[in-house]
Amino acid sequence: MRRSSVTWLVVGLVLLTGAGAAALAASRHASRAALTRGPAASSPALPASPPPLLRRQGDLLIAQRTKGSASAPLTVYELSDFQCPYCRRQAVETFPTIEDEFIKTGKVRWIFLNFPLTQLHPNAAAAAEFAMCAAKNDHFWPVHDLLFHYQDKWAPLKDPAPFLMTLADSAGIPRDDMTSCLQGGEMRTLIQAEAEGAAKSGVRSTPTVYIEGVGLLAGAAPVEIFRQVLDSLWKEKTAKK
Repeated sequence: MRRSSVTWLVVGLVLLTGAGAAALAASRHASRAALTRGPAASSPALPASPPPLLRRQGDLLIAQRTKGSASAPLTVYELSDFQCPYCRRQAVETFPTIEDEFIKTGKVRWIFLNFPLTQLHPNAAAAAEFAMCAAKNDHFWPVHDLLFHYQDKWAPLKDPAPFLMTLADSAGIPRDDMTSCLQGGEMRTLIQAEAEGAAKSGVRSTPTVYIEGVGLLAGAAPVEIFRQVLDSLWKEKTAKK
């Protein structure tokens, strides 16, 4: 999260109508007891299609960072930082349920995008580069899980590279392939452009998800929030067909 450290704060879902708006109101009410109070941030209105900067910068290796069917009614972009503890909470505690209930059932397509907050997390860029080299080797999601699982091990290191390479071993990626990718620096430009595109599209903290055609949901929201919003939006989308 950013400096305000707002835990589980719904910054805003914009351009909502009908059932989606009702779901947001209900989710805010239901989550009051779980919220850690903090100063609210404002969220600019976003277009009803993916922000162009997010969409364009996410083109490279996007398939390797996607879970779910291309025909899913809802597309969700996750902006995340591998060193962010709130991102870890979402990945470890919340995402498995989202995957079981919405991604595997064909309701949601989930796309991971990089937004390393390097001013707060000095090893975030290195972790993102490592994950993207894993994506190049078709092992993004196993490495995604390992990075978050062992976050407390590599995050405080002055040089996380040796430990990160052990994660390549765990994921079954040949070290030579990872070393070649990392030494070439080919992923750094992508990660930087992706982060800049996210910032220009209104993202200010991690984790943030952009629900296509709807807007932003910022903070490590509990699964109940995701369940209420995604269920309502899925019903609204499929009812129109």
